[in-house]
Amino acid sequence: MNLIQRPRRLRQNASLRRLLQETRLHSDDLVLPLFICAGRGIRQPIASLPGHYQWSSDELISEVKALRDLGVLGVMLFGIPDSKDALGSEACNDNGVVQQAVRVFKEYYPQCLVMTDLCFCEYTDHGHCGALTASGLDVDNDRTLELLGQQAVSHARAGADVIAPSGMIDGMVAAIRMALDDEGFSHIPILSYAVKYSSALYGPFRLAAQTTLQQGDRKTYQMDPANRFEALKEANIDIAEGADMLMVKPAHTYLDIIRDVKEKFPMLPLAAYHVSGEYAMIKAAAAQGSIDEMAVALEVLTAIKRAGADFIITYYAKEIRNLL
Repeated sequence: MNLIQRPRRLRQNASLRRLLQETRLHSDDLVLPLFICAGRGIRQPIASLPGHYQWSSDELISEVKALRDLGVLGVMLFGIPDSKDALGSEACNDNGVVQQAVRVFKEYYPQCLVMTDLCFCEYTDHGHCGALTASGLDVDNDRTLELLGQQAVSHARAGADVIAPSGMIDGMVAAIRMALDDEGFSHIPILSYAVKYSSALYGPFRLAAQTTLQQGDRKTYQMDPANRFEALKEANIDIAEGADMLMVKPAHTYLDIIRDVKEKFPMLPLAAYHVSGEYAMIKAAAAQGSIDEMAVALEVLTAIKRAGADFIITYYAKEIRNLL
Protein backbone atom coordinates (compact mmCIF):
# COMPACT_ATOMS: atom_id res chain seq x y z
CA MET A 1 0.00 0.00 0.00
CA ASN A 2 1.31 3.43 -0.94
CA LEU A 3 1.07 5.61 2.19
CA ILE A 4 3.04 8.56 0.82
CA GLN A 5 1.19 11.88 1.11
CA ARG A 6 0.54 13.39 -2.33
CA PRO A 7 -0.79 16.95 -2.01
CA ARG A 8 -1.42 17.11 -5.75
CA ARG A 9 -4.36 14.75 -5.26
CA LEU A 10 -6.21 17.69 -3.77
CA ARG A 11 -5.46 19.95 -6.75
CA GLN A 12 -6.77 17.74 -9.53
CA ASN A 13 -9.52 20.06 -10.80
CA ALA A 14 -10.91 23.53 -10.31
CA SER A 15 -13.93 22.41 -8.28
CA LEU A 16 -11.77 20.53 -5.77
CA ARG A 17 -9.36 23.44 -5.47
CA ARG A 18 -12.25 25.82 -4.88
CA LEU A 19 -13.78 23.55 -2.25
CA LEU A 20 -10.53 23.45 -0.28
CA GLN A 21 -9.52 27.10 -0.67
CA GLU A 22 -8.46 28.42 2.73
CA THR A 23 -8.84 32.17 2.10
CA ARG A 24 -11.79 33.60 0.22
CA LEU A 25 -11.90 37.18 -0.98
CA HIS A 26 -15.50 38.38 -1.11
CA SER A 27 -16.78 41.42 -2.97
CA ASP A 28 -18.10 42.81 0.32
CA ASP A 29 -14.53 42.87 1.68
CA LEU A 30 -13.66 45.84 -0.56
CA VAL A 31 -14.08 49.58 0.04
CA LEU A 32 -13.60 52.09 -2.79
CA PRO A 33 -11.75 55.42 -2.27
CA LEU A 34 -13.31 58.43 -4.01
CA PHE A 35 -11.97 61.96 -4.51
CA ILE A 36 -14.49 64.79 -4.19
CA CYS A 37 -13.65 68.26 -5.48
CA ALA A 38 -15.29 71.68 -5.37
CA GLY A 39 -17.21 73.13 -8.31
CA ARG A 40 -19.79 71.79 -10.73
CA GLY A 41 -19.69 69.61 -13.82
CA ILE A 42 -16.30 68.13 -12.93
CA ARG A 43 -15.32 64.56 -13.75
CA GLN A 44 -11.57 64.95 -14.04
CA PRO A 45 -9.45 61.89 -14.82
CA ILE A 46 -6.58 61.38 -12.36
CA ALA A 47 -3.40 60.77 -14.35
CA SER A 48 -1.60 59.16 -11.41
CA LEU A 49 -4.50 56.75 -10.75
CA PRO A 50 -5.71 55.36 -14.08
CA GLY A 51 -9.44 54.67 -14.04
CA HIS A 52 -10.18 57.12 -11.23
CA TYR A 53 -11.54 60.66 -11.20
CA GLN A 54 -11.99 63.80 -9.18
CA TRP A 55 -15.76 64.26 -8.84
CA SER A 56 -17.78 67.37 -8.11
CA SER A 57 -20.88 66.55 -6.06
CA ASP A 58 -23.31 67.05 -8.96
CA GLU A 59 -21.33 64.73 -11.24
CA LEU A 60 -20.93 62.25 -8.38
CA ILE A 61 -24.62 61.38 -8.64
CA SER A 62 -24.04 59.23 -11.73
CA GLU A 63 -21.16 57.40 -10.08
CA VAL A 64 -23.20 56.79 -6.92
CA LYS A 65 -25.97 55.24 -9.01
CA ALA A 66 -23.41 53.06 -10.82
CA LEU A 67 -21.96 51.89 -7.50
CA ARG A 68 -25.48 51.14 -6.27
CA ASP A 69 -26.22 49.06 -9.36
CA LEU A 70 -22.89 47.24 -9.03
CA GLY A 71 -23.52 46.63 -5.34
CA VAL A 72 -20.32 48.18 -4.01
CA LEU A 73 -20.78 47.96 -0.25
CA GLY A 74 -18.62 50.83 1.02
CA VAL A 75 -16.68 53.94 0.03
CA MET A 76 -14.02 56.14 1.62
CA LEU A 77 -14.33 59.84 0.76
CA PHE A 78 -11.45 62.32 0.40
CA GLY A 79 -12.00 66.03 -0.18
CA ILE A 80 -10.30 68.59 -2.43
CA PRO A 81 -11.55 72.09 -1.51
CA ASP A 82 -11.43 75.18 -3.69
CA SER A 83 -9.60 77.20 -1.04
CA LYS A 84 -6.94 76.32 1.53
CA ASP A 85 -5.55 78.07 4.58
CA ALA A 86 -3.15 77.40 7.44
CA LEU A 87 -5.81 75.65 9.56
CA GLY A 88 -7.61 73.79 6.80
CA SER A 89 -10.83 75.59 7.69
CA GLU A 90 -12.83 74.12 4.80
CA ALA A 91 -12.49 70.68 6.38
CA CYS A 92 -14.93 71.75 9.10
CA ASN A 93 -17.41 73.48 6.77
CA ASP A 94 -20.83 71.81 7.07
CA ASN A 95 -21.28 72.50 3.36
CA GLY A 96 -17.77 71.34 2.43
CA VAL A 97 -16.96 68.99 -0.42
CA VAL A 98 -16.99 65.78 1.61
CA GLN A 99 -20.09 66.79 3.53
CA GLN A 100 -21.92 67.43 0.26
CA ALA A 101 -20.80 64.08 -1.11
CA VAL A 102 -22.03 62.24 1.98
CA ARG A 103 -25.47 63.75 1.46
CA VAL A 104 -25.45 62.65 -2.19
CA PHE A 105 -24.74 59.07 -1.14
CA LYS A 106 -27.43 59.15 1.50
CA GLU A 107 -29.97 60.40 -1.03
CA TYR A 108 -29.17 58.11 -3.96
CA TYR A 109 -27.62 55.05 -2.28
CA PRO A 110 -28.55 55.08 1.43
CA GLN A 111 -27.50 51.45 1.90
CA CYS A 112 -23.88 52.28 1.06
CA LEU A 113 -21.50 52.38 4.00
CA VAL A 114 -19.99 55.86 3.79
CA MET A 115 -16.62 56.28 5.49
CA THR A 116 -14.96 59.68 5.60
CA ASP A 117 -11.24 60.29 5.86
CA LEU A 118 -10.52 62.70 8.69
CA CYS A 119 -7.38 64.75 8.07
CA PHE A 120 -6.25 68.22 7.05
CA CYS A 121 -3.53 67.60 4.48
CA GLU A 122 -5.95 68.19 1.58
CA TYR A 123 -7.23 71.40 3.18
CA THR A 124 -4.12 73.20 4.46
CA ASP A 125 -2.07 75.53 2.29
CA HIS A 126 1.14 73.98 3.68
CA GLY A 127 0.06 70.36 3.06
CA HIS A 128 0.60 69.05 6.59
CA CYS A 129 -2.02 67.05 8.46
CA GLY A 130 -3.00 69.77 10.92
CA ALA A 131 -2.19 73.17 12.38
CA LEU A 132 1.52 73.98 12.52
CA THR A 133 3.69 74.97 15.45
CA ALA A 134 5.22 78.46 15.62
CA SER A 135 8.28 77.23 13.72
CA GLY A 136 6.10 76.15 10.82
CA LEU A 137 8.03 72.90 10.53
CA ASP A 138 5.90 70.51 12.56
CA VAL A 139 2.28 69.82 13.41
CA ASP A 140 0.87 71.30 16.60
CA ASN A 141 -0.55 68.14 18.11
CA ASP A 142 -3.04 69.56 20.64
CA ARG A 143 -4.39 72.33 18.40
CA THR A 144 -4.94 69.74 15.68
CA LEU A 145 -6.92 67.55 18.09
CA GLU A 146 -9.43 70.39 18.53
CA LEU A 147 -9.79 70.75 14.77
CA LEU A 148 -10.20 67.00 14.26
CA GLY A 149 -13.08 67.01 16.73
CA GLN A 150 -14.79 69.77 14.77
CA GLN A 151 -14.25 67.98 11.46
CA ALA A 152 -15.60 64.70 12.84
CA VAL A 153 -18.78 66.32 14.10
CA SER A 154 -19.30 68.06 10.75
CA HIS A 155 -19.00 64.74 8.89
CA ALA A 156 -21.37 63.07 11.35
CA ARG A 157 -23.93 65.83 10.86
CA ALA A 158 -23.78 65.23 7.12
CA GLY A 159 -24.59 61.55 7.65
CA ALA A 160 -21.24 59.72 7.58
CA ASP A 161 -21.47 56.14 8.84
CA VAL A 162 -17.82 55.77 9.90
CA ILE A 163 -15.22 58.39 10.83
CA ALA A 164 -11.65 57.46 9.84
CA PRO A 165 -8.88 59.69 11.25
CA SER A 166 -5.67 59.29 9.25
CA GLY A 167 -3.24 61.90 10.56
CA MET A 168 -1.46 59.77 13.20
CA ILE A 169 -1.89 62.62 15.69
CA ASP A 170 -1.32 61.54 19.30
CA GLY A 171 -4.63 61.34 21.16
CA MET A 172 -6.77 61.67 18.02
CA VAL A 173 -9.15 58.79 18.78
CA ALA A 174 -9.92 60.02 22.31
CA ALA A 175 -10.45 63.60 21.12
CA ILE A 176 -12.73 62.55 18.28
CA ARG A 177 -14.69 60.15 20.48
CA MET A 178 -15.30 62.89 23.02
CA ALA A 179 -16.36 65.40 20.37
CA LEU A 180 -18.77 62.94 18.74
CA ASP A 181 -20.27 61.84 22.05
CA ASP A 182 -20.75 65.43 23.23
CA GLU A 183 -22.74 66.22 20.08
CA GLY A 184 -25.00 63.16 20.26
CA PHE A 185 -23.07 60.94 17.84
CA SER A 186 -22.01 58.21 20.24
CA HIS A 187 -23.31 55.64 17.74
CA ILE A 188 -20.75 56.61 15.08
CA PRO A 189 -17.78 54.19 15.00
CA ILE A 190 -14.16 55.28 14.59
CA LEU A 191 -11.92 53.46 12.13
CA SER A 192 -8.47 54.58 13.17
CA TYR A 193 -5.52 54.66 10.80
CA ALA A 194 -3.71 53.31 13.84
CA VAL A 195 -0.68 51.98 11.94
CA LYS A 196 0.19 54.37 9.14
CA TYR A 197 3.72 54.39 7.84
CA SER A 198 5.61 57.31 6.34
CA SER A 199 5.69 55.48 3.05
CA ALA A 200 7.02 56.42 -0.38
CA LEU A 201 3.97 54.68 -1.86
CA TYR A 202 1.53 57.56 -1.38
CA GLY A 203 2.74 59.60 -4.35
CA PRO A 204 -0.19 59.00 -6.74
CA PHE A 205 -2.67 59.78 -3.96
CA ARG A 206 -0.95 63.06 -3.11
CA LEU A 207 -1.15 64.15 -6.73
CA ALA A 208 -4.81 63.13 -6.88
CA ALA A 209 -5.73 64.85 -3.61
CA GLN A 210 -3.40 67.83 -4.17
CA THR A 211 -1.60 67.40 -0.84
CA THR A 212 1.97 68.26 -1.81
CA LEU A 213 3.99 69.55 1.13
CA GLN A 214 5.41 73.07 0.89
CA GLN A 215 8.22 72.18 3.31
CA GLY A 216 9.30 69.47 5.71
CA ASP A 217 7.92 65.92 5.76
CA ARG A 218 5.46 63.79 7.72
CA LYS A 219 8.04 61.67 9.53
CA THR A 220 7.38 63.27 12.92
CA TYR A 221 3.87 61.84 13.00
CA GLN A 222 3.78 58.90 10.57
CA MET A 223 5.69 55.71 11.40
CA ASP A 224 9.15 54.66 10.25
CA PRO A 225 8.77 51.87 7.64
CA ALA A 226 11.59 49.98 9.38
CA ASN A 227 9.63 49.59 12.63
CA ARG A 228 7.56 46.52 13.43
CA PHE A 229 6.80 46.45 17.15
CA GLU A 230 5.91 50.14 17.22
CA ALA A 231 2.82 49.16 15.21
CA LEU A 232 1.51 47.14 18.15
CA LYS A 233 2.13 50.05 20.49
CA GLU A 234 0.21 52.44 18.23
CA ALA A 235 -2.70 50.02 17.85
CA ASN A 236 -2.84 49.39 21.61
CA ILE A 237 -3.01 53.12 22.33
CA ASP A 238 -5.88 53.66 19.89
CA ILE A 239 -7.81 50.72 21.32
CA ALA A 240 -7.41 52.20 24.81
CA GLU A 241 -8.74 55.52 23.49
CA GLY A 242 -11.86 53.88 22.09
CA ALA A 243 -11.16 52.92 18.48
CA ASP A 244 -13.82 50.58 17.09
CA MET A 245 -11.71 49.40 14.13
CA LEU A 246 -8.03 49.56 13.21
CA MET A 247 -6.19 50.06 9.94
CA VAL A 248 -2.74 49.22 8.60
CA LYS A 249 -1.49 51.40 5.74
CA PRO A 250 0.09 50.50 3.27
CA ALA A 251 -1.06 46.90 2.86
CA HIS A 252 0.71 44.81 0.20
CA THR A 253 4.20 45.75 1.37
CA TYR A 254 3.25 45.43 5.07
CA LEU A 255 1.67 41.97 5.21
CA ASP A 256 3.79 41.08 8.25
CA ILE A 257 2.37 44.06 10.12
CA ILE A 258 -1.20 43.13 9.21
CA ARG A 259 -0.58 39.66 10.61
CA ASP A 260 1.06 41.02 13.77
CA VAL A 261 -1.78 43.43 14.51
CA LYS A 262 -4.52 40.88 13.83
CA GLU A 263 -2.89 38.22 15.99
CA LYS A 264 -2.35 40.66 18.86
CA PHE A 265 -5.78 42.30 18.68
CA PRO A 266 -8.18 39.74 17.15
CA MET A 267 -11.17 41.29 18.89
CA LEU A 268 -11.22 44.40 16.66
CA PRO A 269 -12.02 44.48 12.93
CA LEU A 270 -8.89 45.23 10.92
CA ALA A 271 -8.75 47.18 7.68
CA ALA A 272 -5.82 47.36 5.30
CA TYR A 273 -5.35 50.15 2.75
CA HIS A 274 -3.99 48.94 -0.58
CA VAL A 275 -2.53 52.34 -1.35
CA SER A 276 -2.18 54.37 -4.51
CA GLY A 277 1.44 53.42 -5.21
CA GLU A 278 0.69 49.72 -4.84
CA TYR A 279 -2.22 50.12 -7.26
CA ALA A 280 -0.24 52.26 -9.72
CA MET A 281 2.64 49.77 -9.89
CA ILE A 282 0.27 47.00 -10.98
CA LYS A 283 -1.30 49.34 -13.54
CA ALA A 284 2.11 50.34 -14.91
CA ALA A 285 3.35 46.75 -15.22
CA ALA A 286 0.11 45.75 -16.94
CA ALA A 287 0.38 48.66 -19.36
CA GLN A 288 3.80 47.31 -20.39
CA GLY A 289 2.30 43.89 -21.00
CA SER A 290 4.45 42.34 -18.28
CA ILE A 291 1.63 40.91 -16.16
CA ASP A 292 -2.01 39.87 -16.25
CA GLU A 293 -3.41 42.87 -14.38
CA MET A 294 -6.55 41.41 -12.86
CA ALA A 295 -4.89 38.10 -11.96
CA VAL A 296 -2.17 40.00 -10.09
CA ALA A 297 -4.65 42.36 -8.42
CA LEU A 298 -6.76 39.42 -7.25
CA GLU A 299 -3.66 37.62 -5.94
CA VAL A 300 -2.45 40.68 -4.05
CA LEU A 301 -5.82 41.43 -2.44
CA THR A 302 -6.23 37.78 -1.48
CA ALA A 303 -2.79 37.89 0.15
CA ILE A 304 -3.83 40.95 2.15
CA LYS A 305 -6.90 39.15 3.42
CA ARG A 306 -4.87 35.99 4.08
CA ALA A 307 -2.52 38.04 6.25
CA GLY A 308 -5.44 38.99 8.50
CA ALA A 309 -7.33 41.97 7.07
CA ASP A 310 -11.10 41.82 7.57
CA PHE A 311 -11.67 44.34 4.78
CA ILE A 312 -9.53 46.21 2.26
CA ILE A 313 -9.66 49.77 1.00
CA THR A 314 -8.58 49.51 -2.61
CA TYR A 315 -8.76 51.37 -5.91
CA TYR A 316 -9.55 47.99 -7.48
CA ALA A 317 -12.86 47.63 -5.61
CA LYS A 318 -15.06 48.02 -8.70
CA GLU A 319 -12.96 45.92 -11.06
CA ILE A 320 -12.43 43.07 -8.61
CA ARG A 321 -16.10 43.03 -7.67
CA ASN A 322 -16.88 42.12 -11.27
CA LEU A 323 -14.63 39.05 -10.93
CA LEU A 324 -15.97 37.72 -7.64
